[in-house]
Amino acid sequence: MTEAQRFDVVVAGAGLPGLSLATALARSGLAVAIADGATIAAPEADPSTYDLRVYAVSPGSAQFLRAVGAWQQLPCARVAAIESMQVEGDAGAVLAFSAYDLGERALAWVVEERALRAALLQSAYDAGVTIFGGSPFVGLFFTAEEAVLTLGGGEGRVLGARLLVAADGLRSWIRQAAGMTAEPRSYGQTGVVANFACVRAHHGVARQWFRGDGSVLAWLPLPGRNLSIVWSSPDAMAAELLALDPAALAQRVADAGGRVLGALTPISASAGFPLSILRLPTTVAHRLALVGDAAHGVHPLAGQGVNLGFGDALALAQVLSERGPVGDPGAPILLTRYARRRVEPVLAMHAVTDGLARLFGARAPWLSALRNAGMAAVDRLPALKRALAQPALR
Repeated sequence: MTEAQRFDVVVAGAGLPGLSLATALARSGLAVAIADGATIAAPEADPSTYDLRVYAVSPGSAQFLRAVGAWQQLPCARVAAIESMQVEGDAGAVLAFSAYDLGERALAWVVEERALRAALLQSAYDAGVTIFGGSPFVGLFFTAEEAVLTLGGGEGRVLGARLLVAADGLRSWIRQAAGMTAEPRSYGQTGVVANFACVRAHHGVARQWFRGDGSVLAWLPLPGRNLSIVWSSPDAMAAELLALDPAALAQRVADAGGRVLGALTPISASAGFPLSILRLPTTVAHRLALVGDAAHGVHPLAGQGVNLGFGDALALAQVLSERGPVGDPGAPILLTRYARRRVEPVLAMHAVTDGLARLFGARAPWLSALRNAGMAAVDRLPALKRALAQPALR
């Protein structure tokens, strides 16, 4: 058997939460490796295009990314501030949030995935994280003292870790191999994404429409007069949208938004991704912790999936850096502490996103009147609006 290379922590999965966690742990003095079946490399920057994958990074997540050295590496010209948000119900009720009213510079920052990945990867290298890319996971077992992960791809590396972190996505191989067999449940919806140029300036306003056809359309500001959209639609409707040519889709999106920014011009292709929910009874096991989509899947209507992942990374990094006399990063007391710290925010986000998806997915006329009346009432109560907004700022 190949001799294992041993680390304090091995992070399995080089997505954004995994990279941020590996960097934070390495900066705290732990010996850390990150492994992924795909090649781990910075994507090429293309200033003439915008990535289809963009994230609304909360102020709390931005602060964490700054602490690990990634946020300050982002090119300012590729980041857009969400300064206010308008949410419209399917019967015309409007709920508005303002960064100014909440005492924040921005409600969130819209960042392209490729820019954030490049910054986080550089931070990981700077922190001394050992990186194994292009090697699929082929074996996993646990002993009393460590988790042992075998990588494929020719060299057959074996990694030993006192703590293994699963950060390998919604259909996590690590989670399944460890016997945590919960499966994501489909919403029967697809998120349609695309980017457009707009005639009128968006002024940093994010917009969201809960529509009578059961879909949710979100517009996120990009730098300049550009925007990114996510149209969470029933699968049949999504197939129809994805079959449209770019100009026809642009007209459909503009019409659905009441042409508030004038005509739209496509600046990217469109793509779709299936929407699912994942709830687990626990996010820890013997020498194993789950973070990001491996730990939970939420509906994108609140745009909080990546922020939950960064929250996981921050919480686990804090627990391990504050472990005091407990020298073992995989000790049960530390994993229990991490799990407890994340229960409330994850459950709250599940309740909000799943509840809204179900509430606005129901077609009964009396429900439409009730939910729109509720939105209008909340909009008239600043203290309640502030309480609702606070979790999304963390």
